[in-house]
Amino acid sequence: MKLLLAEDTADLNKVLTTVLRHEGYDVDSVQDGLEATDLIEIDSYDCIILDIMMPKKDGIQVLTELRAKNIITPVLMLTAKAEIEDRVTGLDAGADDYLTKPFAIKELLARVRALTRRKTQYSTDDLKFNDLSLKSASFELASENTVRLSVKEFELMQTLILNAEHPISTEVLLERVWNNDPDAKPETVRLYISYLKRKLRAIASSVTVEGSAEEGFRLQ
Repeated sequence: MKLLLAEDTADLNKVLTTVLRHEGYDVDSVQDGLEATDLIEIDSYDCIILDIMMPKKDGIQVLTELRAKNIITPVLMLTAKAEIEDRVTGLDAGADDYLTKPFAIKELLARVRALTRRKTQYSTDDLKFNDLSLKSASFELASENTVRLSVKEFELMQTLILNAEHPISTEVLLERVWNNDPDAKPETVRLYISYLKRKLRAIASSVTVEGSAEEGFRLQ
């Protein structure tokens, strides 16, 4: 699974990145809120770990902006403050959980596991479409190059490949990929379609995703 870690304390950032990667997570790590926002704009994650106190943009600003864009990725907030007000502010802004520093690494890992726990069983079959290969074991999308997908990107691409003969409506995608999550909107689908388009360009595939929220989406 793909994680974004935004923590401005260099030593803690390094330790957490090392531990999370050792646990098998694919981790992008940054040290300020602006970098975090930039990565969220161009990539999809299964969980985002945000320190509240960061330079350029604090964690609350980052969280508020991503929720305003209908990005419903689970967010774990880290804070050095123990006051109830900080916890309430984070939770009201859309955080899924919080952890107060100092914390035990085992507790961080347990909370990340809880936030990223898969609710769906995926087909074990690899799928192909044109010059694309979707690998279920590794969540990799391959053509001339290979890229790792987040769980939602994988589910979306899997659905598009399995229904390649006709466009799939936004409503169907919200049902099949997001399980009718009330927080998932048509804008969420469009955002993840844009993520997939970038990934397809990155792997130099001749395939792209065509369509619109009104007409439905299909691989072309």
